[in-house]
Amino acid sequence: MCEKTFRFRLYPTTEQIILIHKTVGCARYVYNHFLAERIETYKVAGKGLSYNQCSALLTKVKQQEETVWLREVDKFALQNSLKDLQRAYENFS
Repeated sequence: MCEKTFRFRLYPTTEQIILIHKTVGCARYVYNHFLAERIETYKVAGKGLSYNQCSALLTKVKQQEETVWLREVDKFALQNSLKDLQRAYENFS
């Protein structure tokens, strides 16, 4: 069996570079924000937040004035950071 390998190099435009950086930064913010929320909720109620609860809260967070910049990036990147957080909790248990 013969396997081939292809190498690709991407050369994004300046606009694309900015959008990539914004997306990564927003995903990092969402992950850390909801990690803190889950920890705080667990301390107070003895029970953490689920993925669905975090997803519903994300919608509310995006509507707040101080975090309106979260709407500039793709929503799926933000949802994936919530899924990554959920997976981290599941793997920890």
